[in-house]
Parts: sequence; C-alpha cells; structure tokens
Amino acid sequence: MTGNGDFGRRIHHHRDRLGLTLEQVADRADMSAGYIQYLETHLGTPDRGTVTRLARALETTAQDLLGGGRDRPPGQGAAMDEPVLEVLEPEECLRLVSPGGIGRVAFNGSHGPTVLPVNYRLHDGAIVFRTARGGPMDADLRTGLEGVDIKIAFQVDRIDEVQRAGWSVLVQGAAHHVPEDEVAKVSEAGVTPWAGCERHLYIRIVPQQMTGRRIHGL
Repeated sequence: MTGNGDFGRRIHHHRDRLGLTLEQVADRADMSAGYIQYLETHLGTPDRGTVTRLARALETTAQDLLGGGRDRPPGQGAAMDEPVLEVLEPEECLRLVSPGGIGRVAFNGSHGPTVLPVNYRLHDGAIVFRTARGGPMDADLRTGLEGVDIKIAFQVDRIDEVQRAGWSVLVQGAAHHVPEDEVAKVSEAGVTPWAGCERHLYIRIVPQQMTGRRIHGL
C-alpha cells in the first residue's frame, strides 16, 4: 500500500487530539513506540492491518487515517442507538470553544444570508478572526454608523464520526472591526488564517449569548 506524508501527519493529529504519548498509542495498538514514531515522520503507508489497528488505537477509522472521504461532508454513518441530546450551559460552551480552531461566521450579506468558515482564537473573552480588507466581510459587517455594530452568529462544532457523537456551540454577538491602535494587542491571540493571502483586518465578536448542544450515548 502506498501513500505520502499525510498519513504520518494524521497519526500525529489524532494522537495530539487524544493527548496520547507515542508509548500510549503503541500500547493500544500492540506496536512499538519507535515504529509509530517512524510512521509519523516518514513517507509511505503500512499494510491494511496496521492501519486498522492504529485507527482503533486513535479512536478513528482506517478511512480517515488514509485520507478517504475528504470530499464528503461528515456524518455519513447511521445514528447511534438511543442517542442523548444534552443542552449545554454557557460555561461549558465557553470551555469548548476556548481552544480556538475553525468556526463559521453567519450574517446577512449584500447577496443574502452568508456563512463562511474562518480560523479563530479567543482573546480577552471575545472571538477574534482575520479577513481581507475590502472583502465581503469587511463591507457586510459594517453599519456605516459610528459606534453601531452588526449582530451576527458564530458557530463551532466537533463531530466524532467513530462514536457518532459530537457537540455544537452557537455564539451571538456584535461584530466589531478592531481599530489600528488595538491590532497589536489583539494579534497576540495568534490567529493564522489557513486561506493565507492578505488578511490583515481583525474582527472581534463579543459574545452576548452562547448556547450549545451535545449528542452522546447513554
């Protein structure tokens, strides 16, 4: 079976996601820690049996480790038996979104309802992301009135396809264009857009309401 360096990066990603050491993954998969480290740092993909054992150890699927399904939306599997829908308290919602990552900005744009994914971080209790000056979010998130901001929605989720569980948090608040004299401080949040390009405009959302749901088994 052939492959590339993405396989090793996926092993490391899932190991980091679970907070596991090389030794812990090795124990789960009944392999040597040195071999797992080799897989993380070298090109190529092992045989199907090894991939399956690693997937079980990392609580994911062999398809995911191999990069399959990248062009399909998550949630292709059937629902779990007797799922439980839990309403989350605001404190738990804040805890879940605090590490930062990817969220979705939802607003009424000039061409109608718009939802866009962005990389974000939490800074001083506010959600911060970057966009391009003169871009859609620059214009659409301005009211044209001094001191008046547009209220928008921001959604973050985490889906576990193996367990068929996950959580979703919805944040509502005013979108504020960060002024130049505050950019240096806000940039300490370390937001790095995956999309690259010139995205030097910082937008801050101060949460006014935060709600969430979690799906899990009994």
